[in-house]
Amino acid sequence: MDTWTTSHDRAVAQRHAEGWMFLIEAARDIRTTGAVAPSSTALAHALTEPVRARAGRPLNVLEAGAGTGAVTRALIDRLPSGSSLDVVEANPRFAARLDRLATAHPRPAGHTGRDTRQVRVHARRVEDLDPGRRYDVIVSGLPFANFTPRQVETIMGRYLELLRPGGTLTYFSYLGTRQARTLLASRARTLRHRAVEEVLAGYRRRCATGCRTVWANLPPARVWQLERPTTAASGPARPVAGGAVRSEAGAEAGSGADR
Repeated sequence: MDTWTTSHDRAVAQRHAEGWMFLIEAARDIRTTGAVAPSSTALAHALTEPVRARAGRPLNVLEAGAGTGAVTRALIDRLPSGSSLDVVEANPRFAARLDRLATAHPRPAGHTGRDTRQVRVHARRVEDLDPGRRYDVIVSGLPFANFTPRQVETIMGRYLELLRPGGTLTYFSYLGTRQARTLLASRARTLRHRAVEEVLAGYRRRCATGCRTVWANLPPARVWQLERPTTAASGPARPVAGGAVRSEAGAEAGSGADR
């Protein structure tokens, strides 16, 4: 039997099952699910770039809002030996699937001997997580645009508390959602969405170190990298080479690309 064919068929079946699960959960509560399809391979690659950049030493990594595990699998594949991954997901059905994934996911190529990586799944909100450690990398899949400004401020503040100084946070936002919400949502929801964008823009001004657009996703998304300052977070904005992040930040503030 062709091993590549069977593994490919298994991967396709898995993606198909995840797609249906996302649709079911979105129909149940789109506000907390925040998407109608799992993150694409390209989006997972962009979100996990800081883990690849720090390869060669053990890392503490946190993923919040993991859904069905599209990004979780990419993180497990990239974790150096001796690393730990905490996966946080408030949806109990998603959390149960993630627990099975953490147990059954195969060891990445290149790992020999005993697998010393630790993967723990927490069925709770990230605001309630008390891991007793700080993280080198945090990957956020939470649907910020569906929350209130106060909730976003609480979550972002918690992320910075949990990051080591110099640690990296990645999160993404869907492109074009402000225009859609302006046309379809009530005035109150449009104003809430705008206030959420202002909260996130404040963190980007202080902490952003990179930004890229991922077109190969449904819908396309913008991925941001933020770094916890080694000094007080309220300090001056960090300069960015070439002004790439600043120019994209201005574009997003105008287009409202938050998820």
